[in-house]
Amino acid sequence: MEGFYTFITQHYILPFYLIVWIVAMARYSTYYDTPLKYYPMYLMYTFLTEVLGYLIKYFEEFQVVNVEKYSWYNVLIFNIYSVIAFMFFYYVYWLVLKQKHNKKWIVIGAAVTLTSYGISLFFQDPFYSNLYYADMIASFVLLFNIWLYIKEKKQEDSPYPMKYNLMFWTSLGLGVFHIIYPFLFWVGYEIPQIWIDYNFRTILRISILFMYGTFLIGVLVHRRKAFR
Repeated sequence: MEGFYTFITQHYILPFYLIVWIVAMARYSTYYDTPLKYYPMYLMYTFLTEVLGYLIKYFEEFQVVNVEKYSWYNVLIFNIYSVIAFMFFYYVYWLVLKQKHNKKWIVIGAAVTLTSYGISLFFQDPFYSNLYYADMIASFVLLFNIWLYIKEKKQEDSPYPMKYNLMFWTSLGLGVFHIIYPFLFWVGYEIPQIWIDYNFRTILRISILFMYGTFLIGVLVHRRKAFR
């Protein structure tokens, strides 16, 4: 029981991921035919990645690095997760946007992101380090995609308030998180003492909770006809 309590208190975000997925599945019929139809798969993939990360870190049977000193490193699965997650949301915005030149920008941004990850492999070992420079570029591209979406949204008339639009809540969570996230990881690797002194890990966790909190609000309050 004590071990379970320790696990929950140190990894309290994990159950929250699962809650958001359950609610998203419960309301799946309201957005199953939208560009977010694979949303529950993304949420479950996030949850399973976090669980696997925990198992790799604390159980020898799941370790992916053979060097004993670094055997608890789990960054590889999070590097893979980053690429898949970014590509998923690029695809969502590519589907949501209507203007062809905006769709073209998303394709260009995706190509830049994949290239940055490819180049990073020559300078950073994905088994031992987050590809944080590539993550930063990917975040900027995602923020640009969100800006394109907001720009298009402002140009169209809709009888439905934005608070009922699932894409609004999704974009809000992603936007706030990705303004903060890349700089936190850059500081964590390049200036680790600042990461420790100012407890940046807590800031990261709060930003994750905010993002998934907006995801949760979105799937709870959205209306099918307000999507877009």
